[in-house]
Amino acid sequence: MYKSLEQALLDLEKAGMLKRVHQEVDPDLEMAEIARQTFEAGGPALLFEKVKGSPFRAACNIFGTQERLDFLFRKSLKGTKTAVLFKSNPVEFFKHPNPFKLLTAAKAGICALPCRSGSIQDFRECNLQDLPQIKSWPLDGGAFVTLPQVATRPGEKSSIMTTNLGMYRIQMSGNSYVPGKECGLHYQIKRDIARHHRKAIEEGRPLKVSIFIGGPPSHTVAAVMPMPENLSELVFAGMLGGRRFRYFIHNGYLVSTDADFCILGEIAPELKPEGPFGDHIGYYSDRHDFPYLKVKKVLCRKNAIYPFTVVGRPPQEDTLFGSFIHQITKPMVPASIPGLHSIHAVDAAGVHPLCLALANERFLPYAKPEDREPMELLKTANALLGFNQASLSKYLLIAAKEDEKDCGKRIDVNNVPDFFGHVLERINFKRDLHFQTATTIDTLDYTGSSLNHGSKLIMAAAGIKRRELRKNAEDLSSLNLPAEFGTAEKGIFMPMKGVLVIETEAFDEGKRPSLMENLEKALSQWAFRENYPWITLIDRRPLLDHTLKGYKLDDFLWLTFTRSDPAQDIFGYRSSISNKHWGTEAPLIVDARVKPHHMKALTLPDEIRERARKILSDENILKG
Repeated sequence: MYKSLEQALLDLEKAGMLKRVHQEVDPDLEMAEIARQTFEAGGPALLFEKVKGSPFRAACNIFGTQERLDFLFRKSLKGTKTAVLFKSNPVEFFKHPNPFKLLTAAKAGICALPCRSGSIQDFRECNLQDLPQIKSWPLDGGAFVTLPQVATRPGEKSSIMTTNLGMYRIQMSGNSYVPGKECGLHYQIKRDIARHHRKAIEEGRPLKVSIFIGGPPSHTVAAVMPMPENLSELVFAGMLGGRRFRYFIHNGYLVSTDADFCILGEIAPELKPEGPFGDHIGYYSDRHDFPYLKVKKVLCRKNAIYPFTVVGRPPQEDTLFGSFIHQITKPMVPASIPGLHSIHAVDAAGVHPLCLALANERFLPYAKPEDREPMELLKTANALLGFNQASLSKYLLIAAKEDEKDCGKRIDVNNVPDFFGHVLERINFKRDLHFQTATTIDTLDYTGSSLNHGSKLIMAAAGIKRRELRKNAEDLSSLNLPAEFGTAEKGIFMPMKGVLVIETEAFDEGKRPSLMENLEKALSQWAFRENYPWITLIDRRPLLDHTLKGYKLDDFLWLTFTRSDPAQDIFGYRSSISNKHWGTEAPLIVDARVKPHHMKALTLPDEIRERARKILSDENILKG
């Protein structure tokens, strides 16, 4: 059980899973690109021994493969899963009594309890500007801490078990922050830190915040763990690490005894601009007013190591975070929402923009398959959109578990083409589209009407197959589209059965009605209209950024769901409104072109890519 980050990294090195970078590296764009290229190649964790402008070493790609995650938590993962199963479903846990399983759960439970240990003498002071000033993307507003563990409590005298440990990005430099004395604190809506901040404001006091960086790997993972409200992530950190979370209190601040760095400060009463920041959806987040921290003290351990990650269009290292946490929490979600079997926040679509779910449809147990329709599914879908981080989902596709019997195979939310196809085969577009308009959406999603504001769409499918899906290039020969659209030879793509991606001219709000009218006329003459119930419209190739990989499935998912707002950008063939319910005939049309209010996609100068490639080659980490 690791007592420090350095101990974990040495263990990785001994196992051949970590390489050292000996030459000096630049934290301005270069280190982040080295991390990205290493991750993309399935390369090792990296330890940078010389960081320009900093006395500290830095490490990245620590969690970059499933093999490394399994290795780091090989001694405690089984116990953590056992404890989660017990917590989520005690009846199932005791159905097949096993003394070893009971002992494993008990041991994990003991490790879950935080422990007072250490003192301020274990640290020395440093300056915020001493930390590696890593900037990931050219338009970023400054240097950011990308693996912070941000700890807050409702009050200075609150129990340690009320601590929220979250990963909210920290901007260390740039904008109007006083160098070394202030840092931005960007937290999204629906986060527990918001409750603590609001309570402090109501009581007329500043909120004390502790930002831990490094420490045992379990502490970093715990900061992104979606724990139930009022249950501290410190509990999970102890369980997963197989070692109780150690802490002490210094002047009212919580300090992690095992962290490499601790930034202590108070949230200022006013706001300051934070950002831009190249985010995990694949675009920049813009500059907005957010809380910021008045830094009181920065602590570091002897030989401290600064861990960091980089984000961008998925997949990235945070993809592995998500799948790893899903492994552990899989039993918790169905237990929390009755009738729900499984969910999948689709990483290739930017995670929150698209969620797939499988649930029961039991409201009419006597209904014949041909009469089955989404009823209980809608109840479950609404519960899901109110549950933890699933509440950030923008598009929710939900199917009925009972349909497995009729279709003769298992419905798997993790098989995106099959699940998508299952829904498209069965959905009644006139009845089964349920919009939530003028609601809250993910802070990082800029497709809506304004920051945090946009819409959601539930697509529910239950019952018999309504249509056959096709994927045949010859079908396109009879689709006569107007000049503003692509052609079968150039500009129409089939990423999977039943789905067309069509290039068209750049977005113009004034021209959109006539564009859709012309498309509808063309579809009315097409014999295969019902066989392709989903159409995504995208910009012509010159407007698309270099990160596209040839209009494959992942490109369809990323473009469709990160560049559209359901209420603003969904259209359909012969759409209508009945009793305020919007419906359509097939196909559904999603306008996923770049709009004026969208943020820029993330790109990088070629010279930075080449510099990173050369360093990796010189250090014999990646070839060529």
